Amino acid sequence: MTFISPRRHRPRLLNALLAAGAMMTATATMPGAGHAATAASSSFTPAQRQEIVDILRNALKTDPTILSDAIAALRNSANAAQQNAARNALDSHRTDLLTPAATDAILGNATGHTTVVEFYDPRCPYCRKVLPDLDRLVKEDKDLRIVEKVIPVLGQSSLIASQALVAAFVQGGQAAYFRMQAAIMNDSVTPTADRMRTLATQSGLNAGMLASDMNGAKVTSILQANMELARAIGLDGTPTFVFNARQIIPGAVSYDDLKKAIAQSR
Repeated sequence: MTFISPRRHRPRLLNALLAAGAMMTATATMPGAGHAATAASSSFTPAQRQEIVDILRNALKTDPTILSDAIAALRNSANAAQQNAARNALDSHRTDLLTPAATDAILGNATGHTTVVEFYDPRCPYCRKVLPDLDRLVKEDKDLRIVEKVIPVLGQSSLIASQALVAAFVQGGQAAYFRMQAAIMNDSVTPTADRMRTLATQSGLNAGMLASDMNGAKVTSILQANMELARAIGLDGTPTFVFNARQIIPGAVSYDDLKKAIAQSR
């Protein structure tokens, strides 16, 4: 654990009080925290507790950097905890991330040794923006496969578009999926069941079958599995990329950053 060194001009008593407060705060996050915090609090008399409060209040007035240092320490601790949780999640779901499901659409080399999993919402503007970069990457890197997992996180319109994408895959496999994806991701009309039928027809698919499959058990099961895996790795936005089950990058990512992450994951 990294601690922020006290500034030289702070009184020793104040530093001791800050250290005690930090220890009590840390203790409060552990199992049995309620008992520990109560015990620590009861070790001071009311007069001593008031004196501590007065000292801290005066210290913050004379040296506001105490508060900024405390906030920085909390942020560092939170970031470290988040990184550890992400690593543990990737380790726990390594097989799921490196072994595409039969119902996953794959961009690039299906047998490539470098696997990037993209969790995306078809209504997400950043997901749409990154599509050309993904196409460029798989054209340049013949050992790369990008596994696409559709997740509807932006409301009812996203759900309809996601159901249509998966239904296209169920109907006609990879080729049908990518034709429907191009139609949906380039469409400016709000998704509805009727709009999906129109786009399906324009994409050379059976619109009636697609409409029926959209609410079927298979499509529902695929989307549910995608959402469960997304939650398991702590996904909090789209797009989110996972590189060889070793690194997670959330949000809008540039072509150069994607390429760098791919190289680092190998």
